[in-house]
Amino acid sequence: MKETEIKKTEKKVKNPHDMFFRATFANLEVSQNFLKESLPDSILKTIDLNNLELQNGTYVNKKLEENRSDLLFRTTINQKEAYLYLLFEHKSYLDKNVGLQLLNYLVSIWNQKIKNEKAKHIPVIIPMVIYHGKQNWELGNALDTMIQGYDELSDDIKQGIPNFHYHVYDLNRFSDEVIVMGSLYYVVLSILKHVNRHDEQELLEALKRVAAALNAMNEKETATEYFETCLRYVYEVVPEFSNVNSNIVQKYIEEIFPEGSEVAMTLAEVLREEGFEKGIEKGKKEGKEEGIEVGEARAFSKIVIKALTKKFGIMPTEYREKLTQLDSITLETLTEEIDKFTSIEDVRKYLGI
Repeated sequence: MKETEIKKTEKKVKNPHDMFFRATFANLEVSQNFLKESLPDSILKTIDLNNLELQNGTYVNKKLEENRSDLLFRTTINQKEAYLYLLFEHKSYLDKNVGLQLLNYLVSIWNQKIKNEKAKHIPVIIPMVIYHGKQNWELGNALDTMIQGYDELSDDIKQGIPNFHYHVYDLNRFSDEVIVMGSLYYVVLSILKHVNRHDEQELLEALKRVAAALNAMNEKETATEYFETCLRYVYEVVPEFSNVNSNIVQKYIEEIFPEGSEVAMTLAEVLREEGFEKGIEKGKKEGKEEGIEVGEARAFSKIVIKALTKKFGIMPTEYREKLTQLDSITLETLTEEIDKFTSIEDVRKYLGI
């Protein structure tokens, strides 16, 4: 795979969790397998999973979109229109308000049905929470847990209080041993489970299992695309993997999934370049905010010194002083030449030292 085949991110990934969740669960094979594994038999007997239809739009409040993602699927229950609502909870801590927020999302969906389609009846919606935070889910799965003393209330009072149960899939309880060769569903769950645990060795082992599962697939092109999606997600959430451990990842994957090894190497390089370009833009912005050329040049020089240090090690004092003396136009030109430098000697020659 050539570097040009790895697409650059057009804009900063505001929410890599959301991007990965949508890129994977929007695949009906993944969603169908997940629902078959997570829903009770009593529901599966009445629901049509073979004709899932992904619906457009999101119902998550903008204030919460950094912590949650959602997908809505249309289906039928007992031959009548129904929906499956998947809420992806990716906070690093538990939020006791999930039940109340789910109620808001469900009401929003029903309101849209009535407003947009002039529906006379509201459809059944099965709410589900997929959780991959660090702690086990201990919040229960019912709205009434938020109401103090609910169990002591009389039935007459309870009848006037909205209450419902939702299904929770806690990835902390997902066993790595169940990964089946060639199953995209288990590949997705394995990555989601380990990406937030701050255990590099565990994450590397998860990537090995993912690589083995994808390598077992007959469609190598599809497998390679999914590996890129998974790896980009890991690199975005755990930047040190692309900055420091990309060679280790490549070595881990090389013998298991050769196509994936090439992706790992190329993607790490692309992301480093993207990060460098973002740094340059930040430097420009910082300089302009100071309102003077000196400020822009100073911000630029810091970015360039950092890039050169990462590539060749600590810069000699003489080099650093020379770089801080350059104007912003010269520094911007220099940034375009850094990728061509093969040694610190090239830097010396460019600076005329």
